[in-house]
Amino acid sequence: MLLATWNVNSIRVRLPRLLAWLQRQSPDVVCLQETKVVDTDFPAGEIEAMGYRVLCFGQKTYNGVAILSRLEAADVQRGLPDDAPEAERRVLAATVGGVRVVNVYAPNGTALDDPRYQAKLEWYRRLRRHLETSSSPDQELVVCGDFNVAPDDRDVWDPEAWRDQLLFTQPEKDALQHLVGWGLEDTLRRLHPEEKIFTWWDYRNAGFFRGWGVRIDHVLATPPLAARCASAEVDRAERKGEKPSDHAPVLASFT
Repeated sequence: MLLATWNVNSIRVRLPRLLAWLQRQSPDVVCLQETKVVDTDFPAGEIEAMGYRVLCFGQKTYNGVAILSRLEAADVQRGLPDDAPEAERRVLAATVGGVRVVNVYAPNGTALDDPRYQAKLEWYRRLRRHLETSSSPDQELVVCGDFNVAPDDRDVWDPEAWRDQLLFTQPEKDALQHLVGWGLEDTLRRLHPEEKIFTWWDYRNAGFFRGWGVRIDHVLATPPLAARCASAEVDRAERKGEKPSDHAPVLASFT
């Protein structure tokens, strides 16, 4: 299975790039974040014409997640069990080819003094509780997406410049580590333990071309699945060219 995660920052804006990328990379499963459309406006037809089944869980203007898969998806779950009826669309899960795929778009947090920062930390606790009650680290499961947290100094272009900044504060890193501690492994770090690798570059200040990136998009797998991870990489080419997302896709292959 070749699995990818990509924050497309608007599916309608990024659709031509997505279709060309699907043709080139031919992944089996794709988890998209920040689709920014309600489900009825999701461009499923164009994607289905390329041989993919489409699951989406979106809202207007903000957030939204989708799973594209070549195989049939089962046991679909939209949102967390304790979400309020009008909660932001941030979690979509399904079982594909025997692997439980949990696609997440974690809250950004907005600012350290904003109530949404504490809500972000609580959201991580809620996601861990959901894994504890619904799944086991012994099963083949992957949690992937835009986590809006860079785990450590290797994951930001300048650790001192980023110290105590949003996406890189200690409470955020602790929240992500608590989630990982349930029984997950960072597939990219499993194969590239020391390398500076980034997945997001700010549109401002030519961040991509200056190398001013951070790694906030992750593919986290349970040990049985992580043991089968043959490769993990960032497709930096998709951050180049016309109308790119500010994120690049992350791909992981499992034998």
